[in-house]
Amino acid sequence: MPVLVDIDSYDHHLLSRAPSGSAAAKASLGNRAECLDIGLINNMPDAALMSTERQLFDLLDAAAGTLVVRLHFYTMETTPRSEWGRDYVRRYYRSTDDLVIGSLDGVIVTGAEPRASRLTDEPYWTALVQVMDWARENTISSLYSCLAVHAAVLHMDGVERHALPAKCIGVFTQTKTTDHPLMHDVPATFRIPHARWNEVQEEAIASCGYSVLTKSAEAGVDCFVKQQKSLFVHFQGHPEYETQSLLGEYRRDMGRFLRGENEVCPTIPRGYFGTKAEEILTTFRRTALSDRCPEFFADFPADHLAKNLRNVWHLPARRIYRNWLLYIASQRATRSRPLALTGRSRTRPISDRGGYRAFGHHG
Repeated sequence: MPVLVDIDSYDHHLLSRAPSGSAAAKASLGNRAECLDIGLINNMPDAALMSTERQLFDLLDAAAGTLVVRLHFYTMETTPRSEWGRDYVRRYYRSTDDLVIGSLDGVIVTGAEPRASRLTDEPYWTALVQVMDWARENTISSLYSCLAVHAAVLHMDGVERHALPAKCIGVFTQTKTTDHPLMHDVPATFRIPHARWNEVQEEAIASCGYSVLTKSAEAGVDCFVKQQKSLFVHFQGHPEYETQSLLGEYRRDMGRFLRGENEVCPTIPRGYFGTKAEEILTTFRRTALSDRCPEFFADFPADHLAKNLRNVWHLPARRIYRNWLLYIASQRATRSRPLALTGRSRTRPISDRGGYRAFGHHG
């Protein structure tokens, strides 16, 4: 079944991902009445706005099966953005001020690039707290990623994040620790990408009533949950990442080092590259350390490094997201939840908004 994207414009980049002939199809009133309404609060920096949309759209598309998912984009207006970024979210996103007067079945809250040493000093902290408080009372389930995880446990239970001695980056083996419904049909061990400077520790969250679902001997806790009025689901890792996402992030970090924007030369992602690629990258990194200059960035061997990359996390990520969608659908049926097009829905009629753009299943 299709994933529907609630946007005003036909020029959004996700239209190009639809199979030939199906782009810009509008959902009928009957189909729309059976949608799971999922809000994406995209806090990623400008350079990652579009790729984050694509990653989560593709993962939801692969996970949906016979379910119809309608995706809504939201932005926190206090998230720092360039002129391009402000224009982009103005065209395709609603403000989280609209979110909190609306009705959704679930939300996905992305991480953001840390700017302050304390989360409460981030410019968007007040808006993020408003989103989390609303989600706790008004959604069936809320899913948090990376920095948003650290914000959620800090706000809800006072659990502080801890700075890591070096960036945790790579693809790490996770062990399933429980038979929670979100882990149905997920292998006992699997691998998931991580890319973060901070962590929350298992002892701290366990003491506050969180259930750890997966963890890694190398990367610590990954997925954990807590049942409030809404089921809060947390990922310190990035199951949504595409095959080359970590490569792009490492390249960005290396560029910042070579330009003098960061004094830490990035460590090579673990468990991600093959032997030959690691040798190439080790040589490049050694030269970057000994002869640091912005011009050397032009020699970054991205094409060579990308050749034999494998996405080993897509299948378990798809299963986890599939289980999350099924949980939302079953809970909505159990609770006889009013449809999002009635009552307090903030969605305007088709005559005002130009309808919903439907994209065929291609996962």
